[in-house]
Amino acid sequence: MENSCLDQPPHQVVIVGGGFGGLYAAKALAKAPVNVTLIDKRNFHLFQPLLYQVATGNLSPADISSPLRSVLSKNKNTQVLLGSVNNIDPQGQKVILGDEAIPYDTLIVATGAKHSYFGKDEWEEFAPGLKTVEDAIEMRRRIFTAFEAAEKETDPVKRRAWLTFVIVGGGPTGVELAGAIAELAYQTLKEDFRKIDTSEARILLLEGMDRILPPFSPDLSQTAEKSLKELGVIVQTKTLVTNIENDIVTIKQGDGVREIASKTILWAAGVKASPMGKVLAESTNVELDRAGRVIVESDLSIKGYSNIFVIGDLANFSHQDGKPLPGVAPVAKQEGEYVATLIEQKLKGNILPAFNYISRGSLAIIGRNLAVVDLGLIKLRGFFAWLFWLLVHIYFLIEFKNKLIVIIQWAWNYATHNRGARLITGEELPTPTKLDDSHTYYDSPNSRQPVKV
Repeated sequence: MENSCLDQPPHQVVIVGGGFGGLYAAKALAKAPVNVTLIDKRNFHLFQPLLYQVATGNLSPADISSPLRSVLSKNKNTQVLLGSVNNIDPQGQKVILGDEAIPYDTLIVATGAKHSYFGKDEWEEFAPGLKTVEDAIEMRRRIFTAFEAAEKETDPVKRRAWLTFVIVGGGPTGVELAGAIAELAYQTLKEDFRKIDTSEARILLLEGMDRILPPFSPDLSQTAEKSLKELGVIVQTKTLVTNIENDIVTIKQGDGVREIASKTILWAAGVKASPMGKVLAESTNVELDRAGRVIVESDLSIKGYSNIFVIGDLANFSHQDGKPLPGVAPVAKQEGEYVATLIEQKLKGNILPAFNYISRGSLAIIGRNLAVVDLGLIKLRGFFAWLFWLLVHIYFLIEFKNKLIVIIQWAWNYATHNRGARLITGEELPTPTKLDDSHTYYDSPNSRQPVKV
């Protein structure tokens, strides 16, 4: 009997996705009596909370990326496979990776989310989102190309379109993008050009709700809006985008409809689940929500399959207050660690209580020495909030190398007001479209009143 137990192969855990949820689950299983296979279509873990700094030239992609094999190299029970999972066979307990089938005893799916255009996917051509390294590089290309094109443009109407930046979505990503672009235009680049005054740039932040940063308390939202306006950002709340086409953003404010001509439109308005949610629904009949997220049980498993867990942005966990947990890194991290502990305890014959997310607060940076932090009973604003934001993000970076590089880069940027990662790479922008006098502009950075040119 003892020999048969020794001959029994270890429990096989397959993790699909190397984001925060999948990576922290793998790290937490390092000493467990299991074999772990982590599958990702990328060979690196991406620290998404700092992607906007890549998009605005503050950091390089490598500064916030860590090779998965390197991160997990000391986990002797873990192998990393590069590839995309096409399908899942829950009856045969296999994931299909191309023409290869990988067996599992326990499956953890953590493939995250992508940006959503609310059924208007054609807008993506004109307004890229920010979820991948490629997204950030494309945003960076558009932002810095806009200033370069404005420098060469002699027509004042077209130049103004190049110097108009529209960010759709007033959540943390939109706020951080708006603040970073304002600092670029009004501080970093102000001495770099000869024919244009970069301080003439218009940065518009559009939010459909009645305030920016809806997850934060109203007073912190108000503080953030005030800080953005002081930086020169035009904040437009209760503003719905009804169309984006040919460098024109059509907005609706109350009963009024207006058009804004902009060569740089950036999307930060919504997310939807990765396609793996649909794969799970087809193979297990699990229910999805409207955003394509998988409805999970209280232990993060899916109904009818106690050995399949869904975590991170792909999961709809609504067992605490009836609302889905937010799609943020701390949620994915805690879920990954919980599932890892659950697997270990189940192998020992023990039972864990339901997953319970412990929120340690919300953070958003606005600009230099400007941030808001909501820790529940404690709320921080300004410099100390900014410092807290820096420390938290340094702490959560995966590798020591990344922590050190980012600290040095931030210190240099702070001391010099310069950004060293201002590379323009990728394809050229499309041929400029002809603008006429029917398009709306704003006559000063802090003006809410549109004027026609």
